[in-house]
Amino acid sequence: MQNENTARLLKQGAIWGFIVLELIFFSVAGKFLSLSDGAFMDLDNMLLLLKQSAPIGIIALGMTIVMINGNIDLSVGAIFALSAVILLDSMTWPIFEGLGDWVIPVSWLLALATGTALGALNGLIVWKTGVDAFIVTLGSMLGYRGLVFMYNGEQPTSNLNWTLVDFAEAQPLGLHTATWFLLGCTAVLWWLLNRTVHGRNAYAIGDNREAAVNASIRVGPHMMINFMIIGFLAALSAAVFYSESGSVNPNDGSLYELWAITAVVLGGTKLTGGRGSVISTFGGVIAIQLLRKGLGYIGADTETVNLVIGLILIAVLYLDKQLNRKGKEELRI
Repeated sequence: MQNENTARLLKQGAIWGFIVLELIFFSVAGKFLSLSDGAFMDLDNMLLLLKQSAPIGIIALGMTIVMINGNIDLSVGAIFALSAVILLDSMTWPIFEGLGDWVIPVSWLLALATGTALGALNGLIVWKTGVDAFIVTLGSMLGYRGLVFMYNGEQPTSNLNWTLVDFAEAQPLGLHTATWFLLGCTAVLWWLLNRTVHGRNAYAIGDNREAAVNASIRVGPHMMINFMIIGFLAALSAAVFYSESGSVNPNDGSLYELWAITAVVLGGTKLTGGRGSVISTFGGVIAIQLLRKGLGYIGADTETVNLVIGLILIAVLYLDKQLNRKGKEELRI
């Protein structure tokens, strides 16, 4: 038991050790390769990195609880885009014409309701049909993306509300608004997974679904709630991001599901479910953003960044498989 706890702690701490190595490497390499005069670990640079981590990070937190449950959601990028379209377009609807700036919370609520409803639809289909979540959300990814294009063709949806921009660009206590949302979501999801019955059931279902059913856990409704959570968080991510940018293109959010899954896996969550941590996922998000920013800092192009992150992900999955195999062999002995 002690060896198992030690191994778990090492796995959870590995991502933070990797982040430290990244900071050291890019700080040293930047002195020789960077074209910028600024230091890589400059405070403003790190604060901006946290802000830039928020869109993928908020989604990755929701992906964590879904993957702990033993499922996956490939539709989050499309939900992100559709929620953004609803957010920006609803502020111009004639029905809300007399609301003034009060249209902002109404539009936020509509966007969040859209994401939650689409997540609920995913969960309901998985629950009632028994079809694997990978297949269901692959289909809904295409369907929801189609709705984005049907809504406004191939044209961007734009509406820049300066009150909303001021809110999004604010820096309470020195941290950007987006960073506060990321930190707040991390705290709430940590509490949900570690201090509630719902969180304990998530681990139990992911570890052994049949045993969870025998323990009278309502697996179907539980999974549906988790899909609603990730749908809500995808919409929240869109609301936070597009409050500042004010313009969404139909293809926005593409590959967000892959970046989110990568961050979750780097954080140590098992693809098969039953193990994971939102704190480690937060670390995985930061690690990816550090790689992207650091490689760009030393002059690497986008293709190189994607190649490096892909190779690291494969290495992490291989090491995780080897550690799990070794653990099983020890148990048999």
